[in-house]
Amino acid sequence: MTDLSAQARALAAYRPQHRVRLVTAASLFDGHDAAINIMRRILQAMGAEVIHLGHNRSVDEIVTAALQEDVQGIAVSSYQGGHLEFFKYMVDALRARGGAQVQVFGGGGGVIVPDEIRALQDYGVARIYSPEDGQRMGLQGMVGEIVMRCDVDPVAHAPVDAAALQGHDDAAWRALAQAITALENGKATPALEASLTAAAAGRRIPVLGVTGTGGAGKSSLTDELIRRLRLDQGDRLRIALVSIDPSRRKSGGALLGDRIRMNAIGPWANGARVFMRSLATRESGHEISRALPGVVTACKAAGFDLVVVETSGIGQGDAAIVPLVDVPLYVMTPEYGAASQLEKIDMLDFAEFVAINKFDRKGALDALRDVCKQVQRNREAFETAPEQ
Repeated sequence: MTDLSAQARALAAYRPQHRVRLVTAASLFDGHDAAINIMRRILQAMGAEVIHLGHNRSVDEIVTAALQEDVQGIAVSSYQGGHLEFFKYMVDALRARGGAQVQVFGGGGGVIVPDEIRALQDYGVARIYSPEDGQRMGLQGMVGEIVMRCDVDPVAHAPVDAAALQGHDDAAWRALAQAITALENGKATPALEASLTAAAAGRRIPVLGVTGTGGAGKSSLTDELIRRLRLDQGDRLRIALVSIDPSRRKSGGALLGDRIRMNAIGPWANGARVFMRSLATRESGHEISRALPGVVTACKAAGFDLVVVETSGIGQGDAAIVPLVDVPLYVMTPEYGAASQLEKIDMLDFAEFVAINKFDRKGALDALRDVCKQVQRNREAFETAPEQ
């Protein structure tokens, strides 16, 4: 067993003082995601909030996620041989789009040789980890160094007022992301909050809230809704998507993994139309973030045509999203147990729409009948047929 140095052991035990957020992914044309999955799990255990994109991700997808999520760092594994071009293009894209302060970390086992590591680090990559680094520092030591180097407060970059959010270009969406960070961290200035509220006040922008049990398919359904809205409206709408995932109470870290399900948020022929931001529940104790009201206000102030909020998974008695949205949508599956369990689901009192997802499963038609009857009873709509 490798005897790690005192410095490596200290890095392995590091815990951040600020909210550290990172994007993790495996590079384009690379299906080897075992390494990055291990690294992002250690990141979460060390208290980081991780926006994981999975494998085969392009520079544009990674950089767009990093800018909209306002992360301090990007961690990418690359075993496909094109690492020189890939990482240099990523550094260039970050600098060009207002993310020069985002640090880039990478690794590729023995695929990235020492001369290439030096070239990439000289170009602006924060660190490329080699197999020798793994032997010397251990996995936790390498991850601890990433967390330590990203442990900076990003709120200093927040805009001073809502004027910076106007325009729907890279700069405006970057300012929106930074304003959301200030709101989420509880460090937005009173002037910024007042400016956002005033800018949003005169705009009638609908807010759709998607909630439901964990594993019901909320993210996949949300992605399909966005795809159909873009198709039906000729891709004229500008949509802000706010997705919430639970924090781990033990470590404070979180897997913000909904972006990996979103296949319809990228630019089409008309360019970028969907802004996405992931939030962690942190200490809210609910399926939503405490910052959500302010985040929705910021999205309205930025002039989007529609705001979609997806909550983390909920239990039978949860309905915290209802007062914050115009149209609540409850997503469930046919596997809810006995029909009497439906009487305990609070969202059936409030949801404007109920979606029974994964309808190809056994018992789905029975579930549809029982849910329709329960909604009818809850709303005392006895003169209306249950299926209506």
